[in-house]
Amino acid sequence: MDQKLSLRNVNVTRYILPLREGGSLPALADADDGFKYVLKFRGAGQREKALIAELLGGEIARALGLKIPELVFANLDPAFGRSEGDEEIQDLLKGSQGLNLALHFLSGAINYDPVAMNTDPLLASQVVWLDMFITNVDRTFRNTNMLIWNRELWLIDHGASFLFQHAWVNWKKNAESPFPIIKNHVLLPAASELETVNATFKKVLTSEKISAIVNTIPEEWLLAGGDSEHADEVRKVYQDFLNLRLSYSDQFIKEAQDARTALI
Repeated sequence: MDQKLSLRNVNVTRYILPLREGGSLPALADADDGFKYVLKFRGAGQREKALIAELLGGEIARALGLKIPELVFANLDPAFGRSEGDEEIQDLLKGSQGLNLALHFLSGAINYDPVAMNTDPLLASQVVWLDMFITNVDRTFRNTNMLIWNRELWLIDHGASFLFQHAWVNWKKNAESPFPIIKNHVLLPAASELETVNATFKKVLTSEKISAIVNTIPEEWLLAGGDSEHADEVRKVYQDFLNLRLSYSDQFIKEAQDARTALI
């Protein structure tokens, strides 16, 4: 039997407030386990594909030893939100019934400030490597998607990763292609240990570990995009993309090094 990760399931009990403006409208919510979560809705923005990117990006980061809030599957009951007064939020809740994704809320965390905060070169290199691997267009000065909690750096928001999802037939080309957006990465100037990180991470991300992460994607999310009538076919594309992308890590690391040289 194929291995997969064991994510907890929670039921959302209360919508507290939206966390920011924008198409995805994540929200702070209570769940039946007594904890607060940042809830990512399947009915928002890029729909289930954003949740898949969030799940894959987050659990790959965790597998590499980076800090990320716990991810859980969050169930939204059909009756939930009927009393919500905001029409846009009510539509979002209605369109997100069933299985969503949520991140444990880090109470008291502050946004990473690239001007006021320094980052260890090894850690910076690890984050840059991750974002090149998963083709994450965020983590820029404008949108750092990092928090400081208990004096440690935590990564959040990977929903803008895996660009190939939106041009499904070109997934192989995307896996092999350079990632020029890396020049805008907020941690690139500090990422002086990319070769060391590359050598380590290629050993950590075994094909078995990649399979376990990909196998965690719910079948209903895989089928929702209409890319295939068979979830296993869609799942295999994600798995093949990651394995192929990993085999090109030497090339994308050189690209990052060249971009860093141009900056400094």
